[in-house]
Amino acid sequence: MSILFTNATVLTQDPDLGDLTDGQVLVEGSRILAVGHDLDAEGAEIVDCRGGILIPGLVNAHLHTWQTGLRGVAANWTLLEYFRHVHRGLATLFAPDDIRIATRMGALNQLDCGTTTLGDWCHNNPTPAHTDAAVEGLLSSGIRAVFLHGSPKPAPKPGQPHFSEIPHPRGEVERLLAGPLGEPDGRVTLGLAILGPHYSTLEVTLHDFALAKEFGLIASMHQGGGEPVTPGGWDEIEARGLLGPDINIVHGHGLSEDQLARFCARGVTFSIAPENEMTQGHGFPVTGLVRRHGGVISLGVDLESVLSGDMFSVARMALGMQRALDNDASRRAQGRIPETSTITTREALGWITLDGARALGLDDRIGSLTPGKQADLVLLDSGRLNMQPVSDPVSTVVMQASLANVDSVMVAGEFRKRAGRLLEATDDGIAELAASGHRIYRELKAREQQEETAS
Repeated sequence: MSILFTNATVLTQDPDLGDLTDGQVLVEGSRILAVGHDLDAEGAEIVDCRGGILIPGLVNAHLHTWQTGLRGVAANWTLLEYFRHVHRGLATLFAPDDIRIATRMGALNQLDCGTTTLGDWCHNNPTPAHTDAAVEGLLSSGIRAVFLHGSPKPAPKPGQPHFSEIPHPRGEVERLLAGPLGEPDGRVTLGLAILGPHYSTLEVTLHDFALAKEFGLIASMHQGGGEPVTPGGWDEIEARGLLGPDINIVHGHGLSEDQLARFCARGVTFSIAPENEMTQGHGFPVTGLVRRHGGVISLGVDLESVLSGDMFSVARMALGMQRALDNDASRRAQGRIPETSTITTREALGWITLDGARALGLDDRIGSLTPGKQADLVLLDSGRLNMQPVSDPVSTVVMQASLANVDSVMVAGEFRKRAGRLLEATDDGIAELAASGHRIYRELKAREQQEETAS
């Protein structure tokens, strides 16, 4: 089956192809066959994109999708309150079916918002059943994803080790690779969400790094948020030659600029969650520091328990915040605003497309509308009031687009949303999500009330 998108403004994000006016994209099966004008597409289904902008599918490089049913619950919590109420409270009340529902509906929301690839950082999987439920949720949604298998972080009971002392479970990695995530070219693949030196002992950190490298998997880890469990841990990792493009650092706070420079030079990627970092108290995003040293910047929502899942908003937040920091630095150093913007909207679009793909190790498959890559693309209705007039299509997409403009979404050549509507029915799922989320929140409040009464 061939599909020809025609009469579109095409923002390919491919440096050789550039942008096309009244352009065409020809899809054959799961792949992009050709991009250009006057393409030979005999027998193809024609999609007239007149008044629309075609872009690569967006990449949300960091989302704890299991928290979809907790939307709004953590909106007023600092990171310390989040650790206490979520990891040591709410997370412990999730049954496997709660994970399945939240992951599936969170992934469908990402598709609705124009995200075709998700870095699902799943760290609420105390049993294999929880893990399998999360994977099932991703597979059933139709999204492309890297399932970053993590580990829960409850308060230890008497006699139990702290989570920082528990190595990543080899058996689960082997089980997942022998099962639903064993196909390296599959729509949903495996990565590891490890603790890293900030949240684990050096022994555990080295074990987890070695495990990821043994199986050839991306290793993603949080950095920042209080004092590290292993001070100097990154020095040991660096000395052992363990840094490279297969290492993904989330947030990145607490690293010195010298460390950031060396990490970027070795191809380490960074996933930044600007709005949540500023909201919960991580600090200002490290976007500018990573950018200064030529590093790969990807972006993520992080927590829908705190904020919106829309990647256009995340890109605007990252761009606006770093411009503000740059403008302030100029005022302090020179007493005036910079002569021109330090970051362009095109660069910001790259953060949520091709650079996001790089962070997840998928840039050979997605991230740009390049012939031979997977047909993951989004058609934006730019004829709506909020995007008109379109003078600079890239700037219009980054600064004006929203969920209201996401007309159609395709993943691997299959429509997941068309003419403004998800093709997957969601009414029952929304009801399930609401029931799950409300039950978990009620149980937490009842537990906290009991603890207050007992004390």
